[in-house]
Amino acid sequence: MKYATILVFGLLLSVILLTEKKQQEKKQKQKKLELKKAELCTEAKCKLPDCRCSGVVLPKQKFKGKEQEIPQIVTVTFDDAVNAVNYAQYELLFEGLVNPDNCSAAATFFLSHEYTDYVRVNALYNEGHEIALHSVTHGDGTDYWREANVSTIEQEFGDQLTILEAFAKVDPKSVHGMRLPFLQISGNNTFQAAKNLGLTYDSSWPTQQHTNPPMWPYTLDYLSSQDCQIGPCPTASFPGMWVDPMVTWTDTEGYKCSMFDACVYPPEDNVDVLFEWMLENFNRHYKGNRAPFGIYLHAAWFARGANHFAALKKFLNHLTTMPDVYLTSISRMLEYVRNPSLGKPFKSCEEKPKSTCEPFSCNVQKLSTGEERYMSVCDKCPEVYPWLGNPLGKHQ
Repeated sequence: MKYATILVFGLLLSVILLTEKKQQEKKQKQKKLELKKAELCTEAKCKLPDCRCSGVVLPKQKFKGKEQEIPQIVTVTFDDAVNAVNYAQYELLFEGLVNPDNCSAAATFFLSHEYTDYVRVNALYNEGHEIALHSVTHGDGTDYWREANVSTIEQEFGDQLTILEAFAKVDPKSVHGMRLPFLQISGNNTFQAAKNLGLTYDSSWPTQQHTNPPMWPYTLDYLSSQDCQIGPCPTASFPGMWVDPMVTWTDTEGYKCSMFDACVYPPEDNVDVLFEWMLENFNRHYKGNRAPFGIYLHAAWFARGANHFAALKKFLNHLTTMPDVYLTSISRMLEYVRNPSLGKPFKSCEEKPKSTCEPFSCNVQKLSTGEERYMSVCDKCPEVYPWLGNPLGKHQ
């Protein structure tokens, strides 16, 4: 009788799990069916602040001829884990950098989970930098992300959002954007997942064709005219979802590079030579249509040359001496693009968070590999190493 009961219970459990799986698959299919094919964009039907065509080369048509009055916004972004070493570099890099409106310069950090020090993330957050998403696992190469379905992307980025709230005390309402590892998007799935998570922008999509004049950010309400360098790219309409196009840099041999630390032919490791190269890429924006200028890199670049850090520091210092250049986060930049003006781009400084964090050093096991992991967190250690499907790190 006892074994019969166990058998019946097991069968019931199997039926329940199978039913849940079918329901999830049904929901996934319904989401795909609900997607509307993107139509060609016209400015008559796509208007700011919530819609912008990809082919528009100025914030407003009436700004034509007044390009040099458009504020030049610069976004500095770093990908991957934050740790004690690169946090110290970030502190030095942004120390003393102030924009023309007397607001502090800020960057955007696209965080992946593994090896991240969440106490340092909390510090960056409180200093006014933007915290954005770069996934939990960072995937297993480009194929993983190219073939990822909506639920996989949603879990990778949704779980990272949960981890940030629990262990870095980052308010999830302040997290607006994502970047796919390896810049490998998965077509419509990427943007459907972003919408499901309540995100408002993606910054994973490089453009090699729209560099002179550089491309401005736009929404995916309508069909994008951006070149698809790393497909598949979206074909559906995602109203209100912004794309921050990664306008490529040009290296010393004329080749394009979406993240400047990946340029095939970078300048020699000399502060002044590197500085002039950075300035040359910047001037395509500054002396042109003033589209936001993106500086996309990984902190590991600092270790690849004795003068790399000093060169970037010199360049950012130079930018803050210019009366119409603003170093700020992608979210803040998009605020301007939604409501553009000539001259001063922002009415006031952003209020910095005041998120309290009691630091804890934790020694926990990563269940999927059996490895011991050390991690720094706010307020309370997890029971096991947080991972995909178990973002709070609970014993299961």
